[in-house]
Amino acid sequence: MDPISLEDLALLDVLQRIDQGQAPGRHASDLRDRLIDAALAQLDEDGDTLSLTDAGVERCKSLRHRVAADAEAAQVIKEREESAAAQETETD
Repeated sequence: MDPISLEDLALLDVLQRIDQGQAPGRHASDLRDRLIDAALAQLDEDGDTLSLTDAGVERCKSLRHRVAADAEAAQVIKEREESAAAQETETD
């Protein structure tokens, strides 16, 4: 299993910020437009406030689960390596 990409981590960061009401500023109009085009975010009626769509919320959840799964997998691999190293020293 490949670790989560930096692009997905950056997307997760942006989605989480939007979810917390910290939308990208006006200088990030390209990013805002891409999120809207991808149906991950929408502008509210006032046209200034960016919020996540249902798809954006689900994508955010999915990325959070992926990050957690990667961390858990890394911990399992670490424990296996430590166990294997301990067994090697016992047999030496």
